Amino acid sequence: MSDTLPTIDDRDDDTDADDEPQIERLALDAWHRAHGARMVEFAGYEMPIQYDGIMAEHHWTRESAGLFDVSHMGQLFLSGDGLDAALETLIPADVTGVKPNAQKYSLLLDEGGGILDDLMLTRWESHEGQAGIYMVVNGAVKYDDIGHLRMELPDEITLNHLDEQALLALQGPKAVDALSRIVPGVEALVFMTGGHFDWNGTPLWISRSGYTGEDGFEISVPGDAVEALATALVGAPEVKPIGLGARDSLRLEADLPLYGHDLDTETTPIMAALNFVIGSKRRREEANFPGAERILAERQDGPIVRRVGLVIDGRQPVREGAAVIDADETTVGKVTSGGFAPTLGAPIAMAYVPAAMAAVGTRVQIVQRGKIHTGTVTAMPFVPHRYVRGAK
Repeated sequence: MSDTLPTIDDRDDDTDADDEPQIERLALDAWHRAHGARMVEFAGYEMPIQYDGIMAEHHWTRESAGLFDVSHMGQLFLSGDGLDAALETLIPADVTGVKPNAQKYSLLLDEGGGILDDLMLTRWESHEGQAGIYMVVNGAVKYDDIGHLRMELPDEITLNHLDEQALLALQGPKAVDALSRIVPGVEALVFMTGGHFDWNGTPLWISRSGYTGEDGFEISVPGDAVEALATALVGAPEVKPIGLGARDSLRLEADLPLYGHDLDTETTPIMAALNFVIGSKRRREEANFPGAERILAERQDGPIVRRVGLVIDGRQPVREGAAVIDADETTVGKVTSGGFAPTLGAPIAMAYVPAAMAAVGTRVQIVQRGKIHTGTVTAMPFVPHRYVRGAK
């Protein structure tokens, strides 16, 4: 997400209201407002951008635990004979190698290797009596993803949109303390694993994962129970509700790209510095995922452009869309995310630059609103991840 979030446009007098996309409300909409949230339109929903202020919420999450409502995301369940092989024709992940209750990050690719979306998939041993793959996709493109999957997957595969489920993310170093008090057993999970749990008779799917670089959990909960669960969680002294603004600054510090900004159909996994998604030797040898020829060539020889991290000189952030220029002031790249990093006390950005400018330590110039800013290519993440990968 960029720091400039979309807002609801005023209607044109000549536009039929029936033609306008409907802005949806989350199951927790009234709850957010009651807790003082300022709401904005994002990904087709009214969502909380902040409660107490972005800077304060950012620091609280880094130091304690923040509760995020991410129910706009698409939650899908896929099942049927031949599912693993069918999915491997659409994404580069080694789906067959995903063990029960384990998660994997991957990308939905178009035929040229461009990125249609990024996603998380998990193997569920059972959902309503069926084994299959639980998948979380981005809210802004979830209906496009559903259409693409239904069109490309064989008829034997069933896709269910779990649209009655809400999704919460509890993130921060004290998240495990707060959650384990009301859902005992979650403390045994490690990064990128999950399990089915019961909370007062309510079924939950909980994974130890998130989008902040901190330890934390994502919780799929029936929509009619999400308010009770959210209230129970913020009743813990460690937990406060956190909005989209801090979610953006946290994920930027953690080198977590956002689809539609840092990732799109014009970028490949290698250009996006996501080489690890092609980590399976078997998948590389079979080369039967979309855009495999191009992607594997870029993996071997290097891409023409690459996503990098920038630390910007001074105090003024550069924003999405700012141009990266060369010594002749010719545009050679662009900033895709940018803002002030509260943890570092400095402005940072992600940008696509020519391969020759991608080495750590390279000095760059960026033009924003006619003013030239300078910065340095730096290793990412900007702030180290604090995932729990084993017994803590």
